[in-house]
Amino acid sequence: MVKFSKELEAQLIPEWKDAFVNYWQLKKQVKKIKISKKPHHVHDGNSSLIHDFGRSIFDLIRSFTMTSQMKFHKSHEVSQSIIKEGENGEEQEEQEEIYETENELVQLFSEEDEVRLFFEMLDEELKKVNEFYKTKEIEFLERGDILNKQLQILLDLKQVLSDRRRKTLGSRSGSGSGFFSRSHSSSGRNSDFSETQSDCGSPRGTETISQTEEVIAALEKNGINFVNSASTRAKTKKGGKPKVAMRIDIPATTPTRTIAAVTSMLWEDLVNNPKKDGPREYINKKKIQCAEKMIRGAFVELYRGLGLLKTYSSLNMVAFVKILKKFDKVAKQQSSSNYLKQVKRSHFISSDKKVVRLMDEVESLFTKHFANSDRKKAMKFLRPQQNKESHMVTFFVGLFTGCFVTLFSVYAILAHLSGMFSTRTEAAYVETVYPVFSMFALLSLHLFMYGCNLFLWKGTRINYNFIFEFQPKTALKYRDAFLIGTCLMTSVVGALVVHLILLSNGFSPSQVDAIPGILLLIFLALLICPLNVFYRPTRFYFLKVIRNIICSPFYKVLMVDFFMADQLTSQIPLMRHLESSACYFLAGSLTTHGLPTCKSGRMYRELAYVISFAPYYWRAMQCARRWFDESDINHLANLGKYVSAMVAAGARLTYAREPDSQLWFSIVLVTSVIATIYQLYWDFVKDWGFFNLKSKNFMLRDELILKNKSIYYASIALNLVLRVAWVETVMHFNVRLFESSLLDFCLASLEVIRRGHWNFYRLENEHLNNVGKFRAVKAVPLPFRETDSDG
Repeated sequence: MVKFSKELEAQLIPEWKDAFVNYWQLKKQVKKIKISKKPHHVHDGNSSLIHDFGRSIFDLIRSFTMTSQMKFHKSHEVSQSIIKEGENGEEQEEQEEIYETENELVQLFSEEDEVRLFFEMLDEELKKVNEFYKTKEIEFLERGDILNKQLQILLDLKQVLSDRRRKTLGSRSGSGSGFFSRSHSSSGRNSDFSETQSDCGSPRGTETISQTEEVIAALEKNGINFVNSASTRAKTKKGGKPKVAMRIDIPATTPTRTIAAVTSMLWEDLVNNPKKDGPREYINKKKIQCAEKMIRGAFVELYRGLGLLKTYSSLNMVAFVKILKKFDKVAKQQSSSNYLKQVKRSHFISSDKKVVRLMDEVESLFTKHFANSDRKKAMKFLRPQQNKESHMVTFFVGLFTGCFVTLFSVYAILAHLSGMFSTRTEAAYVETVYPVFSMFALLSLHLFMYGCNLFLWKGTRINYNFIFEFQPKTALKYRDAFLIGTCLMTSVVGALVVHLILLSNGFSPSQVDAIPGILLLIFLALLICPLNVFYRPTRFYFLKVIRNIICSPFYKVLMVDFFMADQLTSQIPLMRHLESSACYFLAGSLTTHGLPTCKSGRMYRELAYVISFAPYYWRAMQCARRWFDESDINHLANLGKYVSAMVAAGARLTYAREPDSQLWFSIVLVTSVIATIYQLYWDFVKDWGFFNLKSKNFMLRDELILKNKSIYYASIALNLVLRVAWVETVMHFNVRLFESSLLDFCLASLEVIRRGHWNFYRLENEHLNNVGKFRAVKAVPLPFRETDSDG
């Protein structure tokens, strides 16, 4: 049977951990009460009264025991003086009875004090739970009221658009076949739309205009004034000005929305100029669709938050019940029943029905307006179910791992026997085959490190799905990451074995050297395949993030975007290998074996600078955009880090072309040292949150997830060593082409390992920041806002 303390730790909400009842501290206090109930031992002789501490280090018990010792010493000195003065035996026996009575009183006092301290701690925990529950309850109730208003505005605006569309059709045809009838209260709070047939014989345009004016009038009663409404025009004719105008504020979270927002602003400024006569168009169908999506997401997050609050209430109630039962068992009494009644009357229990009722209301509204009254469909949004982990995935991971090891051993033996890496043949083989193999190997290693990250994040309860805003149903799990990586490597090594066997059997290089290129094309086709196979949601999400990284300045930067951009800065060798492979395949080098064709080309050399700069440039643009959105100077400082990395990378590339230049050697040394110091500072202080001089953990931070502090110090040293691996690039070892390529691959692999190691602590720090601010639910921006409309 699992202990409740472990069950509580597994089920509690990580971001709200500090707000839960401190069950573990209360449990320690119960143990203190149990120890205080043990009998004290009295020893005769010249030695004083000694209490059996055992291995306990509880200071409070020790202090009470020392008090009893001092009292006994005083009493013992009095008794000795009485004996020396010649008192009779009856007085001595009476004094010994006094000792025993005093010892019992001291023991009773210690026990009662521990019990009193226990209930004081219980009161503090109950107060903490109630205050936090009230805070979150008020927050969610206010958010619910705001969402109801936003939903009502959305429904009314959809009615305006619908009426406008029918008005246009009615003016063309002169008659109509149907319209949306609207039944709502005078306040417009309980709107419902249903499609009915029109029995009226009046002109369609007149009905539509009157209905539109009714909708706008209902909105104005809620404090929203339209610039082109009848009442607004009346006020304008009388010389008055409308106080507020309604706008749809769609945040530019994607490049498409950014372009649409800029286009909309230009259209409003140029076409719908306030100085011109005619209506000003503030809403359109596209904006309404975006607003509907935003409000739907806000309802999902509200429902999730209410569910977390309900879980918070139930877990805390069980914790109070369990700890009071432990107290009754230790104290051997049933005195906690009255306190348990007080707990049940507390706000976090008595107000739970209000949260449940609000959850039911959210379910009803979401089902009605966002799921076409299909509750099953609505629950897929509100309560997304995670896919069950299959043992087949684990089986295939083991199968592909075994196949990869076997095939790689076969490949190494065949390559050695055929002399493929001899001086005579290594240039042609390494230049054509090695880039493809190295590219897939680095990608597979990165997937393996990501799988390790997912495994560790899950084990330490770091809520990576919430931080990255992943969908729980489609989010990649660590077994899936391992499966993709092992499957990829098995396919690549298998293709290399086939390629080598065909070469050994007399096939010409022009016939078989296309195998690596075909393999690359197969994987690229699989990446963009629209069929729902091989983790399509993950593949499409990856492509979406890559698109957002490339278009960095034009949209709002999310956590997953700049986290992925950081991964790309560690995969520059992979991108260089992709450049080499594309050059050979596109230039026809595989058929002619003109190996110097790509290496000596000017465009190829210049493109190397672009590829080396691109990840740092994208990351720098993300920092610039975040500074523009948040006005935080730290983002500009972070931008400087990536600029310094670009300068250092460019200097190393130039020095590689001019290895005998002492000037470029000095430039490389200076720029690389500056960039490395900059990067190390940002890694340790900003990204990991270490080197806090006021921290209770020396040179770390106050809150740590891993219990063993030595792991953090070892990680600091490892990151420092791997950050200075660039030193190898300025040291010219006298090695052959194959050994040089192998050395470059090992250094690239170390950088991928360093990035995977960095990922864990980066997300740990982000998670602890969310925990410190009790952020367990995403804050979704709402579309409708009120703006002054004086112009």
